[in-house]
Amino acid sequence: MAKTGYHRADRVADQIRMEVADILMRRIKDPRVQSVTVTDVKLTSDLRIARVFVTAMGTEEEERKVFVGLAQASGFVRGELGRRLSLRYLPEIVFAKDISGPRGDHVLKLLDDLHAKANGEPSEENRNS
Repeated sequence: MAKTGYHRADRVADQIRMEVADILMRRIKDPRVQSVTVTDVKLTSDLRIARVFVTAMGTEEEERKVFVGLAQASGFVRGELGRRLSLRYLPEIVFAKDISGPRGDHVLKLLDDLHAKANGEPSEENRNS
């Protein structure tokens, strides 16, 4: 019996995530994209577009340079994927900034503040002032 909650697009997206991470780590020589971590890949159901979510360490200017480098390397990455994967149609690669980390940090801070208020402790903001 087939798994109902795990679609082909999910399996292909996971494979693309692993391969793109390997390509960026081992094959790309551009120093701008050396500090990139591939966090997730979202693939359209027709497997035509792969949105690759990445995080980059550094300042906002360095992060901008990383995405310029990734945009320039997307054709090379797609070509390498074509050699590594057996797909009828190779998806277009679109790099996007992963904002889940900072968003998660913000949610955790809010939860800590709520917990502190419930216990009668001063919140993080009140302790620092």
